[in-house]
Amino acid sequence: MKTSKVRFLLLRRCVQLLIIVCFVLGNCSIATFKNIQNKEEKLILGGDISSLMGDSSSVIAKQNSGFSFIAQGNLSYAEWFGGAIKLADPLSALQIFLAGGGLALDVWLGVMLVVVLYGVFLGRAFCSFVCPINLITDFASFLRTKLKLNNSPYKLTLPRSTRFVILSLTLVLSALFGVAAFELISPIAMFHRGIVFGMGFGVFAIMAVFLFDLFILKHGFCGHICPLGALYSLIGRFSLLRVSHKVAHCTKCMQCVRICPEPEVLKGIGKEDGAFKTMTCLRCGRCIEACDDNALTFSLINFTHKERK
Repeated sequence: MKTSKVRFLLLRRCVQLLIIVCFVLGNCSIATFKNIQNKEEKLILGGDISSLMGDSSSVIAKQNSGFSFIAQGNLSYAEWFGGAIKLADPLSALQIFLAGGGLALDVWLGVMLVVVLYGVFLGRAFCSFVCPINLITDFASFLRTKLKLNNSPYKLTLPRSTRFVILSLTLVLSALFGVAAFELISPIAMFHRGIVFGMGFGVFAIMAVFLFDLFILKHGFCGHICPLGALYSLIGRFSLLRVSHKVAHCTKCMQCVRICPEPEVLKGIGKEDGAFKTMTCLRCGRCIEACDDNALTFSLINFTHKERK
């Protein structure tokens, strides 16, 4: 297989894994244990230190490791490079605000930075390049294809607009009950925090997403249910980075449509030149990799030309 056919896949995986590694290392600390014989230092990767303590030992000091400068926190709120860059999840912050919680200025600034980054430039790229649950759903999609489950006569149909309904419901429930509704059950938060701080009962939520995507509905969670993906679709509605189409190069093989997790994005393939402006595009690059005609590329919107809606 040519590298050009998987270049965006490799980039997505490298970015996702690098972010996870940065959080794991950034949240680790060094604990000094004292027992009858001596003192001992151990590196703690998040989690509970009690499991590392013997019956006759006690912690006399705990400090951040040298890696803590990289990143601290999680995807809900993180400080990068010693706090020089602060990023906050817009959906998490919005739920807390509607629930009546107070948010520090740093959190609001982190939200604004995320909104500007994805709203102006990257669109819904968070879902394909950052979100850790994408690793699970992509694996489920891969197995679904290998096991030929896409051809099963038993299919659940669910409108893709359902995620926007769930987004609205999430915000309403947060305001009514005074809790961050989606954060309580979010497999995204559970998976990421589980990797960084230790996996608990969240493994069941992650398994539920995997089985749902594998056996019940193709791209079920990300494409039909996830309210965070819905919010990033709205945030990135007018972002500059787009997939651009050249009709003259297109042979209408439809390989791009078959591979795209959001096929409505490419419903106009072979009809008009220009950038696709559908807000649900993941900017994952799958369609570009699948196209053997070089008819699809990433580009910035050219406002001097009429763009296809």
